[in-house]
Amino acid sequence: MTNLLKRRTFLQGLGTTMALPLLEIMQPQLHLAAAAPAAAKAPVRTAFIFFPNGVIGPSWYPTSTGQNYEMPKTLKSLESLKSDVNVISGLAQVNARALGDGAGDHARCASVYLTGAHPTKTSGADIKAGVSVDQVAAQQVGHLTRLPSLELGMTRGRNAGQCDSGYSCAYSSNISWRTPSTPTAKEIVPKLAFERLFGGGAEREKQRARHLKDRQSILDLVKHDADQLKKQLGRNDQRKIDEYFTSVREIEQRIERSTHQEKIKPPEMQLPDGIPSEFQEHIRLMYDLLILAFQTDTTRIATFMVGNAGSNQTFPMVGVNSGHHELSHHRNDEKKMADIQKIDEYLTSQFAYFLKRLKETPEGNSNLLDNSMICYGSAIGDGNRHSHHDLPIILAGKGGGTIKTGFHHQVKTETPLSNLFVSMLDRVGAPVTSFGDSTGRLSVIDT
Repeated sequence: MTNLLKRRTFLQGLGTTMALPLLEIMQPQLHLAAAAPAAAKAPVRTAFIFFPNGVIGPSWYPTSTGQNYEMPKTLKSLESLKSDVNVISGLAQVNARALGDGAGDHARCASVYLTGAHPTKTSGADIKAGVSVDQVAAQQVGHLTRLPSLELGMTRGRNAGQCDSGYSCAYSSNISWRTPSTPTAKEIVPKLAFERLFGGGAEREKQRARHLKDRQSILDLVKHDADQLKKQLGRNDQRKIDEYFTSVREIEQRIERSTHQEKIKPPEMQLPDGIPSEFQEHIRLMYDLLILAFQTDTTRIATFMVGNAGSNQTFPMVGVNSGHHELSHHRNDEKKMADIQKIDEYLTSQFAYFLKRLKETPEGNSNLLDNSMICYGSAIGDGNRHSHHDLPIILAGKGGGTIKTGFHHQVKTETPLSNLFVSMLDRVGAPVTSFGDSTGRLSVIDT
């Protein structure tokens, strides 16, 4: 009988360590009992995705609740995924409000989004927010994976100086906080994020750099180990390995192409080395890397900032050449509101791309989306009024079969967003009695 492989199996070679997706040979039920093909229980992954500046509400929020609601204009790209997502209206982040501290809603929006804690208003070194939900999870289950958590973003931002009405730039640039005074730095360069997932120590990085210079793929570096592994695998597992390697190779090639393109022509905006000049290529690369991180179980916890708080990014790909933040103060100007809606819809379409790819990635008898919880939203509802109630929140994925999906839930006004996070922590294996300003659990998502 072929020996079983452990779930945490790696391919190694020439300074590189590469995790594998879940294979049948790792699942005793599939390997030993073909007549009863119950897959080993997959881990639950969770990601928290943040976008800035709020939304145009009438185009975001469904007009009816329950399962038979109609997807509003902004969310139309999620139509084919309707049975896999919940739209949740009515949630609030009270601690994003001024509470006597005056202006600075954008900085508070980002720092409170995953912490539920009111930040100290300062532009100095004495920053203080709260521990974010992703890091609460990482502290309890991060030891089960090579990376306790993964933090991604589109724009670096600063962690010093003032960015919003007396608030430190650290508040605007981070949603993940390891401690109340320590934000967790995000990676915005696809190549560096890729190397974080599959790289190693200093000596390994030197070896990898030499081989990458010769245009060797990470797959070339682990070829011998991979060839030996494939001799142990059945036909289905060989197919899965080939599909997985193909996706890794494709991302490597895309990163190489985008890096090369930046060398031969100036970028369209000021960006650090290695970042694609096209926004869509950049955001999709980051989403694809997040999929690889989950597929290989390199981490089960991630955050992704689609834009820093108060971002003034332009979106010429949808005909919007004015800055996002500038437009968000629309004062009910119909043209500006229409432009904001286009941005909302475009960003949602990129999120839909991510979810579709998760759903298309098989895992055991299910898929990655079913085994994930993806929270997509912001701690500003209406950017014009800087409101922090009725937040635009989508929860995608079934959380390993523990979340009832396909609904628009209208919860009681002022229900803390932290209640959702407490429920998510339960499902990722990091239960807490309370978090942030929570008042309980969000039972509407329960199966």
